[in-house]
Amino acid sequence: MSSPSSASPATASVGTASASSTAHESLPAAARRQAGGLARALVTPSYPATPLLAGSSRRWRRRAPYALAMLLTAILVPVAAQLLSEDYEVSGGLATLLGLAQATPLLLAVTRPLQAWWLVFLADVTTALVVLGTSDLHHRVWPWQPPAIVGYLFLLLALALREPRRTLVAVWLVTGGAGLFLGMVSETKSDGSNVLLFVLSGVVLLVGGALRERGDVQRRLAEQETISEAERAHRTLLEERARIARELHDVVAHHMSVITVQADSAPYRIGGLPPEAEREFGTIAATARESLAEMRRLLGVLRSEETRGERTPQPGLRQVPQLVEATVRAGIPTELSIGDDVAGLGALPQAVDLSAYRIVQEALANVVRHAPGAATRVSVSTAEDGSGLTLLIVNGPPAEAPAKPLETSGTGHGLVGMVERVRLVDGMLDTGPLPDGGFRVAARLPLVDPDRPEETDL
Repeated sequence: MSSPSSASPATASVGTASASSTAHESLPAAARRQAGGLARALVTPSYPATPLLAGSSRRWRRRAPYALAMLLTAILVPVAAQLLSEDYEVSGGLATLLGLAQATPLLLAVTRPLQAWWLVFLADVTTALVVLGTSDLHHRVWPWQPPAIVGYLFLLLALALREPRRTLVAVWLVTGGAGLFLGMVSETKSDGSNVLLFVLSGVVLLVGGALRERGDVQRRLAEQETISEAERAHRTLLEERARIARELHDVVAHHMSVITVQADSAPYRIGGLPPEAEREFGTIAATARESLAEMRRLLGVLRSEETRGERTPQPGLRQVPQLVEATVRAGIPTELSIGDDVAGLGALPQAVDLSAYRIVQEALANVVRHAPGAATRVSVSTAEDGSGLTLLIVNGPPAEAPAKPLETSGTGHGLVGMVERVRLVDGMLDTGPLPDGGFRVAARLPLVDPDRPEETDL
């Protein structure tokens, strides 16, 4: 019985031989796979059959491939027929037939270049064999005639602008293989046009393929930029909504705190309450406290490390004069007009008060960013029936020597934030440029909600 140590070298040698055998077998298999892939590429055209330059925005560019194909066909058919009949001693009918077979498939190259290549390739090979048996080829171009080379290169350019890289490699190898075969058939009659076509076809396929891939990359970048812009706009909208939700927390929390205090103190403020009423007030207070706790947990999710500064008391219309003063210091000549009826409104609904301030803030921040030095007017008034608050911010065109933007207190979301805040209070917003180059922001925020029941004190 052999020891484990003596058996291990033999096992290692067997494993090495097996691995070596597997490596030797993988090379032919890989070659067969590559050859099969190239063969499939030759018979699998790209789908759909979109015409060349179909994505161009200009009409003449979309029609240029058709015009060029028809022009080449109209020129190459008679030239090839005359060349074959006069220089290569091919009968007139056969020469015309071969000329048509070599050139007319170019009309198909605009939409189906791979199918057109098969037709032209077979026609060129057939022409070379026909010429080989019917004429004296000394001092003549063979196997490929000049008209055939011109049409073939145009066809390869159309092919390179449409088909993938594997197909182009397969076409190039088949072109070189056919030229090599014809050169071997009659070495003394070949003048090197097979080598010339092989080199030129490689250059055309390389340049055309590079142009196509560059166009594909640019298209994908444009699509990605469009997607990124849409995602950026959606993210801005979500961020503004989260900001509004954080600000409204303070408003709702204040009312919930008042409800809790009133419900807890009701048995002490109102004497002679029955036990059922006291239990009901206790339930109301407990529910309000539970709601406050849930709101604080939700606020913890909405807040991030960067939003700690938002925990300060929320501003309102009373802070608009300070906002205008800061804008003036930033180099924007700004006038503020607040109607006397606004001062007589008393305490505004907190959501309306906060939204009004934020709309004015965003409008002025946009003036500083996009129209520095422009004269600006801010007007705050109420509707005639007192049911709404009207905000109007109008700025003129930028000054010739714009001031340096200094205002950085805006949220950075501009019109998106205004739209969301107006939507929050069921108001209306109208924005747009002015004929003189300025901009106008008009908002109407309702002060009375017809669907809300009148509040009564507990």
